[in-house]
Amino acid sequence: MTISASMVSELRQRTGAGMMECKKFLQMTNGDIEQAILEMRKAGQAKADKKADRIAAEGVIVIARDDAAKNAVMIEINSETDFVARDTNFLTFANATAKAALHSQAKDVDSLMQTIIVDTNDSVEEQRQQLVAKIGENIKVRRLEHISTTGHIACYLHGTRIGVIVAMQGGDEALAKDIAMQIAANRPQVISAEQVSKEALAVEREVFMAQARESGKPEEIIEKMIAGRLSKFVEEVSLTGQPFVKDPSIKVADLLKKHNASVEKFLYFQVGEGIEKKEDNFVAEVMAQVKQ
Repeated sequence: MTISASMVSELRQRTGAGMMECKKFLQMTNGDIEQAILEMRKAGQAKADKKADRIAAEGVIVIARDDAAKNAVMIEINSETDFVARDTNFLTFANATAKAALHSQAKDVDSLMQTIIVDTNDSVEEQRQQLVAKIGENIKVRRLEHISTTGHIACYLHGTRIGVIVAMQGGDEALAKDIAMQIAANRPQVISAEQVSKEALAVEREVFMAQARESGKPEEIIEKMIAGRLSKFVEEVSLTGQPFVKDPSIKVADLLKKHNASVEKFLYFQVGEGIEKKEDNFVAEVMAQVKQ
């Protein structure tokens, strides 16, 4: 299989490895980027997949909450450029959409688009179309999710690009806010170690096993090494296993226990997660125009 420059470039972005290493592993895996990343990790050529960090889309994360009803909603709305994402009209639309989602309890984007924005008597979709016509740029309501509880709800926005909502039993509002900031800073995947999937553990074990065997140590030592690395991995991806950002000498689990609190659920949104913006090839565009 022919390994293209774009494939090598993508693998470099996701692993931070050199060009020749990326090409070698792509050839080894017949161009399968996901498998190439796994093999590179086994060989110690890549620490982790940076796919989640490749955030190219513009837009905002907005949150609306109802303290009396103890529920909140978080929405991502995308634009084509950062300039529009900072535009007053765009931000007004985004916040109005979040309020409409909260009060209507719309469960998905399709139903939200038909929801009426009270102040205008237009639907969210009608308002979106008017905004597109006004600013000349495509606008997309990408996703939304609700969260509710009988306990405490805390919301945290880091600028307009990262949003977190936490539902917590016990403790108080201040603790819930601290936990929301913890999640924004360290981005755990699950609440506790028990929630780390068997599939994730199996992949990490495979990677650690391949790396440990390169050391030439006896099998019993290798098993201990792997157990230690897996334990560290679980702590890193679980909220309760992480050191508390405000006091790294204690873990989040100990902090929650001290306040007789537990996290029910959390939401984390970052603008553009999983979206890759089209890379403009200006040379190709110019050549195409010349040929025409």
